[in-house]
Amino acid sequence: MNLENRYWVAIAGAGPAGLYAAQHLAEHGIQVVLFNRDIRPGGLAEYGIYPDKLRLKNGLRAQFQQILSLPEVHYYGYVRIGRDGDFTLDDLRRLGFQAILVAVGAQGTKWLGLPGENLEGVYHAKDIVYHYNKLPPYSQRTYRIGNKVAIVGGGNVMVDVARYLIEVRQVGEVVVIVRRGPKEVKFDRRELESVAANLDWQAFEAELERVAPIMRALGQDPETSREFVRAAIAKAGPRRSTTRLWIRFLASPRRILDNGQGAVGGVELEDNTLVLQNGEVVAKGLGHTWVMPVDTLIFAIGDRVDESIGLPVHRYEFDKNPHPRFPIEGESYEAYDSERNEPIEGVFVAGWSRKASSGLVGVARRDGVNAARAMLQYLGNLTPLPTPLLPAIEQAIQDLPHPVVTKEHLARLYQAEAERAQALGLEEYRFATNEEMLETMGLLGVVH
Repeated sequence: MNLENRYWVAIAGAGPAGLYAAQHLAEHGIQVVLFNRDIRPGGLAEYGIYPDKLRLKNGLRAQFQQILSLPEVHYYGYVRIGRDGDFTLDDLRRLGFQAILVAVGAQGTKWLGLPGENLEGVYHAKDIVYHYNKLPPYSQRTYRIGNKVAIVGGGNVMVDVARYLIEVRQVGEVVVIVRRGPKEVKFDRRELESVAANLDWQAFEAELERVAPIMRALGQDPETSREFVRAAIAKAGPRRSTTRLWIRFLASPRRILDNGQGAVGGVELEDNTLVLQNGEVVAKGLGHTWVMPVDTLIFAIGDRVDESIGLPVHRYEFDKNPHPRFPIEGESYEAYDSERNEPIEGVFVAGWSRKASSGLVGVARRDGVNAARAMLQYLGNLTPLPTPLLPAIEQAIQDLPHPVVTKEHLARLYQAEAERAQALGLEEYRFATNEEMLETMGLLGVVH
C-alpha cells in the first residue's frame, strides 16, 4: 500500500508500541510524528528493564535508533500530550493530523485504596523501577527503604524490585505477599533465578506445606511448584548480600499501620483460601487478620492508563470499540466512547495503552504493528493531504515555552554518554536528570 507520503499520523508515546507502529507506517509511506513525554525514546524498554540487562537494552536501542533514522519519522521529545500537556488530542487534530495513535503505555498506577497508603514508605513498584533506571524526575527522588520490606504482588516486576532491594539496597529482609497460591504466580523461572540465591528454602518449603491442602483440593500439584523453585535455585547466580527473601502466600493487605511518626510500621493481612469462580482460581478472604511488622511497603500489582490523555477510561484501560471497523486478528485498536456509544474518529490505541501491563517488548511490538495495520486501513478511506504538515508542526513546537528534543539532539546525547562511559571505564553511562541531558544537547535554558 503506497500512500505517497501525503498522509500524516501523530503518535503519542515513543516506547516499543509507538516506535514499531511508526516503523510499519513509515514503510508504507506515511509521515509519522512521534511525540514523547521523556527526552529519551524507548519507554519501558529503556526505563523498565533491569539495568544490568545491557545486551537486551542495547539491542533494542539499536533497533529504535534505526527506526528514528527513517526520513518519514519525525521525533519531538520532552513534549507531553494530554489535557494538562503541551498539546491535547484536539490540538493534534487541529494541526491537521489524519489519525492519532495513543501509545503512551500505562502511566498511571493501581492502588487498593487501603487505610495508610499515604504513609511515608509506601510506594508503587513503578516508582522504584523508574528510580533505579534513572528516569527523571524519579531518579532525583529519595525513597525511604527500611530494613524489612514487603512487596505485594507475584509478577516479574516484583522480582526486579526484590533484586534491587537485595543487590543494591541490601536490606535485611524482603517478604513477598501473594494473595493467591504458588500455582498462580506470574513470574517466570528465569526471572526468579536472579534472586533465588537469597530465597530462604526452608521457609518456602514450610509455606508450600501450609498451602498444599488448599492446592490439592483444586487439583493442583504442590510438587510442581517445589520443582519450579528448586530449578531456579540450581541456576541462581552468586549470593550478593545477606538479605533474606521469603514468600507469604494466600494473604491480602487490609491496612497499613503507622509507626507513630507518619511512616510505615506494619501491614495488616487477611488470610485467604482459593476457590474456583467461573473456571478461574481466585482468592477468598477468611476474615482472619494479623499484623506483619515491616518498614516499607511496595505495591507491584499492575498499572493503569493515564486518564489525563483525554480518552474515556473504564477498568484501568482506555475504552476500545467493541465492534471495530478495522479489526486486526480479531482485536480492536480503535478508541471508543462507551458513554456516548460511539467510536472516537481517527484515534487508535496500542501497547499498554490498549491493554495495561500486558506482556513485554515482543508483545508491545506486535501490538504496535497491528495498530499500524488498522490505521492503514483507516487512512486508505481518506483523501491525501495536498500540502505537508511539517511547517505547521514545527511552528507549534517553536511556540512551546520549553526546549524540545529532536533526532539531531538525541545523537549529541548518545555521543556524549558514550564518551563519558569510555572515560570512566564503564559499560554504560546515562545522565540521570533532564537538566544534565538538556545541557549536554545544548538546550538548557532554551525557551522558544
